[in-house]
Amino acid sequence: MRKLAFAGLAAITAAALTTAGMASAADPPASSLVQISSFGANPGALAMYTYTPAGLESGRPVVVALHGCTQSAADYYAHSGWPALADRWRFEVVFPQQSTANNSLKCFNWFSTADDTRGNGEAASVKSMVDKAVADHGSDRSRVFVTGLSAGGGMTADLLAAYPDVFAGGGVMAGLPAQCATSVTEATNCQQNNQNLTPAQWASRAKAQYPGYGGPWPRVAIWQGTGDYTVYPVNGTELRDQWTAVHGVSQTPTSTQSLPGGTTLTKYADKVQLYSIAGMGHGTAVDPGTGATQCGSTGAYFLAGICSSYYTGVFFGLDQGSGSTTTATPPPTTTTATSTTAPPSGTCVNASNYAHTQAGRAHQSAGQTYANGSNQAMGLWNTFTTHALRETSPGYWVLADGQC
Repeated sequence: MRKLAFAGLAAITAAALTTAGMASAADPPASSLVQISSFGANPGALAMYTYTPAGLESGRPVVVALHGCTQSAADYYAHSGWPALADRWRFEVVFPQQSTANNSLKCFNWFSTADDTRGNGEAASVKSMVDKAVADHGSDRSRVFVTGLSAGGGMTADLLAAYPDVFAGGGVMAGLPAQCATSVTEATNCQQNNQNLTPAQWASRAKAQYPGYGGPWPRVAIWQGTGDYTVYPVNGTELRDQWTAVHGVSQTPTSTQSLPGGTTLTKYADKVQLYSIAGMGHGTAVDPGTGATQCGSTGAYFLAGICSSYYTGVFFGLDQGSGSTTTATPPPTTTTATSTTAPPSGTCVNASNYAHTQAGRAHQSAGQTYANGSNQAMGLWNTFTTHALRETSPGYWVLADGQC
């Protein structure tokens, strides 16, 4: 069953691969990315790789970076930009690696309670890797972070919920809310559809993973492309709802910023940040180049636009010598303080389903129309069925009948 665990998502992944190409499965180069063959308890049967900057001092942070489906530790090492940032800011990077023996598409099993809960399976293996990295380098346990793409992003959210005492923050790239699914069927539904849960209900799913926990919860950076139809954009909103509610802060943003690559950053106090990238499909956002805010390289599921690793690292406070986790994001292109009563209304358009799809506000599948971003059903794809759509963030449209 473990080998077939993600079979229900194979068609989606295969479709994405037709445009992105198959990710490399080459072994990591021993000279830069090193496999740690023994790192303690490994109930999830994962492999551990690390990147350690030369002469790394003790007391430095640790970042765990989880690859996406069909990828490897070597892919995430080569393209994500994290090693270069580790050299610049001085921290250890741990790259867990999934196997086809666990999952036929090498996806981390974010939807299986045998693997994504505290003390169990793959989640427990990642915890062992953290313990090994800390022991080997005298790392700072208060500055351990985790990030990941797609299935790795889903596992990132699960790890934040299961081990809030281990991880100070997380970066979820095109991922899913913690404990969104407990089966393959539910996983497919989570990827594609609004689960219609309240923020409080989402928060309860996260908090249930460590009953009685009374310490601080991890801060969370959420990255989502508005053109992602592998993990639909509604997941970014659900992640926002979940982690703002966990922290007990409002879902009304405190500010918004415009960043490179068509990115809109929406902040919720200093606890949660949502990065919405207009038009971007499924992948980790990178920005090849030598500029101060640039990093990474393009590849399968590594898409040019903005260096998500850089901005996530700043959010974690990795750029601060003192290790502060409350540092601000670099100066934005535009900053707008948001009302504490309601978010901006956004553009509202009333048109036929056909006109909405032609204008890029919606898309059609099998003759049915769906709003871009929210994926809300709009009925038949024709010129006779009309709806109002409101853009609540760049590229994210919701039904607004009777409101325009």
